[in-house]
Amino acid sequence: MIGAAAVADRLAGIGRLGVAFSGGVDSSVLLALAVRALGRDQVVPILGVSPSLAADERAAAHRVAAHIGVAVVEVHTHEGDRAAYRANGPDRCFHCKDELFTVIADEVVAAHRLDAVAYGENADDARRPDRPGSRAAVEHRVLRPLADAGLDKAAVRGIARDLGLPCADKPAAPCLASRIPHFAEVVPGKLHQIDRAEAALRRLGFADLRVRHHGDIARVELPPEDLPRAVTDPLRTAIRDAVVAAGFRFVTVDLTGVQSGAFTLPLVRAGDV
Repeated sequence: MIGAAAVADRLAGIGRLGVAFSGGVDSSVLLALAVRALGRDQVVPILGVSPSLAADERAAAHRVAAHIGVAVVEVHTHEGDRAAYRANGPDRCFHCKDELFTVIADEVVAAHRLDAVAYGENADDARRPDRPGSRAAVEHRVLRPLADAGLDKAAVRGIARDLGLPCADKPAAPCLASRIPHFAEVVPGKLHQIDRAEAALRRLGFADLRVRHHGDIARVELPPEDLPRAVTDPLRTAIRDAVVAAGFRFVTVDLTGVQSGAFTLPLVRAGDV
């Protein structure tokens, strides 16, 4: 597998490794390659659990880890107790990752005798300006073997397919807080609404989606190819009913489609971080 050896080289000499794990493609590939390089008894996947983690994502992470052959260690994070996180500026991800890596250092490193902690940043993410969480990783000395090996998203997905990982073609799934416009407060009630609405839409057959929270209004983002069926009955009515049942009054479908970094990138480019 192209790139796998380069990742193994960067893990060489580590005794026990903790992997900040979400069940997404990047962290799953890192976990699988670490297990291959170090042995399953030497690698600990660590899942941060908080209101910003979708219930479906939590369950999926456990399934992927079981497929790889390791058991997930869950830690409960409390980023919602941080005023700077709730304020939801463009640096929100920094405060979330800082909380995660602090909890890992305080609760997991000694308990599991870890020599290092790594996370699944890839080379594409490392070049993006809207990833303040990477600053927290640097401050906590968290390793990033995929990015350091030069693996971009396409290469990571290729390795995931070669390894037969069940998440190989899984769409990106940022945390639920990313659905709330910057400077609108992040609170558990909003996160719960988003989680319920997105889970309901997945049950309707949509795999890649975002439900953006604009107060009473839910702005649904879907891939362009899904838009025709989304605005045609019976799915049109089913989408509206599902999202209203999650606590919204009004439902819109965004004609632009799914947008990565929709709230953060305009602010970063304007120099507001």
